Amino acid sequence: MANHKSALKRIKQSAKKYERNKVVRTSVKTIVKQVRVTVAEGSAEESAKSMRTAISVITKAANKKVIHKNTASRKIARLAKMVNSM
Repeated sequence: MANHKSALKRIKQSAKKYERNKVVRTSVKTIVKQVRVTVAEGSAEESAKSMRTAISVITKAANKKVIHKNTASRKIARLAKMVNSM
């Protein structure tokens, strides 16, 4: 366990940050899965709609520095490729 006051504070801060970031990461995973499911079902209109929300969620996660901007760009590109191939 930490011996200094600042180290104790840092542990609390990192725990809060971890919980906040976990919510964002799981929402990214969920929306990516949703896009993949709609593509698998073959619904072009639904896929485009879920793709727009996915781009929004992924971009927000990158702006909050939860995921790296290149990771966000890669995820968006792969999803777009999948949706456009329908």
